[in-house]
Order: sequence, then structure tokens, then C-alpha cells
Amino acid sequence: MPLRLEEDAIARAVPWRRMGWVTWRQHRLALSAVAGLLGALAVSLWIAGIQLHHAYAAAIACHPASSLACGELVSRFNGMNKVLANGYALQPVPALIGAFVGAPVLAREMEAGTFRYVWTQGFGRWRWAVAKLVPLGVVVAGAAGAFSVLVSWYYEPYLAASNQALSITEVSPLAPGLFDLRGAGFAALTLAAFAIGGVSGVLVRRVVPAIVATLTTYAGLACAAGLYLRQHYLAPLVTINPGSWVSPGSAWVISQQWTTKDGQPVSLSVLGQVLQAAPQLAGKGGVPKALGSVQYLTQHGYTLLTTYQPASRFWRFQLIEAGWLVGLALLLISATVWLVRRRAA
Repeated sequence: MPLRLEEDAIARAVPWRRMGWVTWRQHRLALSAVAGLLGALAVSLWIAGIQLHHAYAAAIACHPASSLACGELVSRFNGMNKVLANGYALQPVPALIGAFVGAPVLAREMEAGTFRYVWTQGFGRWRWAVAKLVPLGVVVAGAAGAFSVLVSWYYEPYLAASNQALSITEVSPLAPGLFDLRGAGFAALTLAAFAIGGVSGVLVRRVVPAIVATLTTYAGLACAAGLYLRQHYLAPLVTINPGSWVSPGSAWVISQQWTTKDGQPVSLSVLGQVLQAAPQLAGKGGVPKALGSVQYLTQHGYTLLTTYQPASRFWRFQLIEAGWLVGLALLLISATVWLVRRRAA
């Protein structure tokens, strides 16, 4: 008899394509909201990006570089889009998708109690969870990946080779705030945020607290990746007395430390006392303010150790970060399905 009931349940199971249609019907408003958010940001980036590219092209094409007209063009470029220049304005996008798309996916039905009815209609627990999480996760990750292509195009002028004569603003492709908006990292980060929302919804079982839990957890994940983990993906390089080393703006400088001949660290106050003999080189608080100060301190037996990650490691860092974020997302989705199967009706 139990065997017959199991056979009947398998025969009555809803096909995957029908389950996908139900998922679309239930979450089309959330997906439309994602499309609207990314679409509005894309239009804004496109308009601002065209202006930024034109300003950059005009600045680097201007000759002679020392002329007043060229200086005005450079100033115009450097003063554009200050809100977007460092990338932090776009950082909340994955968090919003994870909180308002991922968290309610399962939490809404668990809070309302409708999941009990669904489980009796040929869906089954694990198929119900998989049919919701996997298609939506693929869609939001794909949309984020497409958006990151536009973001990369927008930041091309900032990431181009520096023009020292024109003092064009340049940022490192590995810079915190910008690195995870480009390449595969942004799509992987969005997928991880969505997976965090899914597991939060199952654990909390209420929409609003699940949203709060998702935002909090994602903030911790993003900070841990940007501030602590990323700089250790590959062993950083160390240079001594960098001076005019190649493309300083393109490298991600992790730390700088002045030392004596014996390798002992030197405080800024000591450096300030040394630079008193050359006051034109001492900045506020004794911090060296020019290349000449580096040369002066070097001549007096001090060494500047700079630890950095070169810009050439960008794609290797992208693959490393995307790899562990996707692995984390898959682990969280698997844990969510496991929790759904164990949850009492």
C-alpha cells in the first residue's frame, strides 16, 4: 500500500516546466522591479558615461598640455560624476536584490502558511524550493552580469593609462568599491546575496525580519571580502623607495611603512623632525608630501616599503573571488533546500 501511494505521488508530480511557469507568475513583480532598477541605473550610467568619455577624449587630445585650455579640460574631467567616481554609489545593488528578491522567495509563503497547500499539489518540498531558488538565482545573476559590462565601459576613462602631464584622475581596477562592480565578481556577489536572502527566509520565516537579516549578513560578507580577504588572494608585492614606479595609480597599495637602515619602523613624528631641515618637503603632521621628500629621506638612510597588488592581477582576482562566492551561493542554496525538507508542515 505505501508503495502504491508513492507511485501515485510520482505520477501526480507537477512537471518542471509547469513549476517554472508558477515561479514566474508568483515572482514576476519582483523580477520586474530588478529590471526596472538595473534599467534605470543603466540609462543613467549610459548618459553620464557618454559625457565622461567625451570629456576624457578631449582632455588627452589637447595640446600643448601646459596650456590654460588643456588645464580647463582636465579640470572638467576630474570634476565630473564625483558620486560615481569611486564606485561606492553602486555597492548597494546586490544587497537590494538579495533582500527584496531573495528573502521573500520562501519566507512569504512560510509566513502566510500557503506552503502547506503547495506541498500537497504535486510539487513536493525540495522540488518547490529548487524551482523557486534556481531559476530566480540564474536570472538575477545574469542581469547583474550584463549590468557589470556597462559599468566596466563607464569606468574605462578612469582605468586608462595615466597621463602625468595632464594629471588625469586614475583609479586602480583593484580598488575597493570598484573591483566588485566589474567582471564576474558582480554577478557572483549578486548571486551570493540572493542565496543569503533565501536561507534567511527559511530560517526566520517572516519577510521583514528576513530582509533585515539579509542586509546585515550581506554587509558583513562584502566588508570581509573587500577589507580582509581580497588582498590575500595572491601574495602582495613589495617595492623599496618606489619613487616614480610604473603607473602608481593602477596598483592597489595595501600599506606603506618607513624604516631605518636596520629595518626598524619609523613614526611620522620622526620623519617630521628629519624634514625640518627641508621644510618645503614636509606636509601637515610631518607626512612627506612630494617625490622630493622621498628622495631626501632616502639620502638620509630611510627606506619606504610599499606593499601592493599590481593591476595585472585583476582577472585572476576576479576568478578567485567569483569562484568562492559562487561556491558559497551553491552551498547556501543547498542548505536552504535541506532545511525545507526537514521543516515540519
